[in-house]
Amino acid sequence: MIYQMKKFRIEKDTLGKIFISSEAYWGTQTQRAVENFPISTLKPHPIYINSTVIIKKAAATVNSHLELLKNKEVKAIIQTCDEILSGKLIDQFVVDPYQAGAGTSHNMNVNEVIANRANEILGATLGSYKFIHPNDHVNMSQSTNDVIPTAIRIACLYTLPQLITNLTYLSHSFLIKSREFKTIIKSGRTHLQDALPITLGQEFSGYTQAVKNDIKRIERSANNLLKIGIGGTAVGTGINTHPKYHQLMIKELSKLTKLSLKPSGNLFESMQNTADFLDLSSTLRILAHTLIRIGNDLRLLSSGPKTGLAEIRLPEVQAGSSIMPGKVNPTIVEMLTMVCFQVIGYDQAILQASLSGQLELNIMFPLIAYNLLEQIKILTNAIYIFNKKCIIRMKANIEVCRFWFERSLGIAAILTPYLGYDKVANLVKESLKTNKSIKDLAIKKGLLTKTEAVKLFSISKLAKPNLSS
Repeated sequence: MIYQMKKFRIEKDTLGKIFISSEAYWGTQTQRAVENFPISTLKPHPIYINSTVIIKKAAATVNSHLELLKNKEVKAIIQTCDEILSGKLIDQFVVDPYQAGAGTSHNMNVNEVIANRANEILGATLGSYKFIHPNDHVNMSQSTNDVIPTAIRIACLYTLPQLITNLTYLSHSFLIKSREFKTIIKSGRTHLQDALPITLGQEFSGYTQAVKNDIKRIERSANNLLKIGIGGTAVGTGINTHPKYHQLMIKELSKLTKLSLKPSGNLFESMQNTADFLDLSSTLRILAHTLIRIGNDLRLLSSGPKTGLAEIRLPEVQAGSSIMPGKVNPTIVEMLTMVCFQVIGYDQAILQASLSGQLELNIMFPLIAYNLLEQIKILTNAIYIFNKKCIIRMKANIEVCRFWFERSLGIAAILTPYLGYDKVANLVKESLKTNKSIKDLAIKKGLLTKTEAVKLFSISKLAKPNLSS
C-alpha cells in the first residue's frame, strides 16, 4: 500500500524553525501550542472563538478609523472575520484549553488564522505574511491580557440567554404542577420522618420559587459582565494604543455584539481581577445545588413503585436494568444530578484559578474560559431535557399520597395548641404502639368530641394557618 506523504511548510519564529501542515491556516505559535499541549483532545468552544474574532474585527475597524491600518489591510481582516463568524475555518482553531497561561496560545491561534486567510485573499501564500502580520496587524492595539477576559465576557453574555430561557420554562412547568397538585394532601417529611401535612402543590411551589431566585442571581451576575477592559493591553496602562481606542472599542463592540457594553472603570482591575467570572460561576453552582436538591426530592417521592414513597410518577424513558425486566429508573433526574456535580467541580476549579492571579494578571484565564462556558452549556442542555422529558410529563399518585397522609404521625402536631405538647406526645406514642390513628385515640380518650375532631382534622384546613384570636 502506498501512503501519500503529508505536505508541510516551514515557518520560523524567535525559537527557530517549525514544520506546519501546508494546508493549515495557523502559524508558528499555534503549532508550538499544539505540540506542547496535547492534553485533553478538547477544543475551544465555538462561541469563544467567535467572541475573540469579533474583537479582532472591532479592532481592525477602530484602528482604521484612527488611521493606523491601511484600507486594504482592514478589508482583508474584516472579510476573514466575517467568514469565520459564518462558520468557515472552524477546524483551524486547535489549541487545547489546557494551555499556556493567560490565553496567549488561543489569542495567537486566532491572530494567525485571520492573518493567513487575509493574506490569501490579497494573493499571498499561507505562511508568508506578506501583507498582513498576526501581531503587527491583526493584534494591533491589543494584548492577550485584555483580549481574553473581554472574549470570555462576550461569550458568556451570548450563551446565558438560552440558559435563562430554559430556566424560565422550567420554573413555569413547576408552577403548572403546583396548581395541578394544589388539592392533593400528603404527609410532610422533615428529617425524612413524618411531619405536618402539606399539599403536593405547596411542595412544588417551593421548587418554582427556588428556580426563580436562581434566575435573578444569574441575571444580576451577568450584568457585571457588560463592563469590559479592552484597551488596557498588557498591564492596564493602554500602552501601544491610541488615546481614543478604548472608548471607540466599547462603541464598536457594542454595535457588533448588540450588547450594552460599557467601560470597566479601571483597566488595571480588569486585568488583575476575575471576581465577575467567579461571581457568575457561583450563581451556577447555587443553581446546581438547587437542582440537585429538587432532583433528590423527586427521586424520593417517586421511589418504589411498590416499596417506596411512590407519591409521584416520573415518565418512563428507557429500561432501567440489564438484569431486572420491567425495572424503570429516574433516568432524567440522574442525568441532571451528574451534570450538576460536574458544574460544582468546574466552579471549584474556577475558584482555585481566581485565587492564583498575581500582580497585574491572572494567568489562569484559559481554564476559567473553558469551565465557565462548559458550565453554561451543560446546564442549558440538561435543564431543557429535564423539563421536556420529566417535569412536564410527571403525574401525581393521589391514592398513595392519601395513604401515607392518613398514617402519618406528624398530623398530631395540629392538636398541640388545644391539648398541649405533652398530651399529644403521649397520643403519638400510643398510636405507634396500637397502630390506631391519632384522631381516633383523641376521641376515645375524651380529649376531643367527634365534632371537634372533624373540624380540626378537616383536610381543607390542614395545610394553612389554623389559629384564631
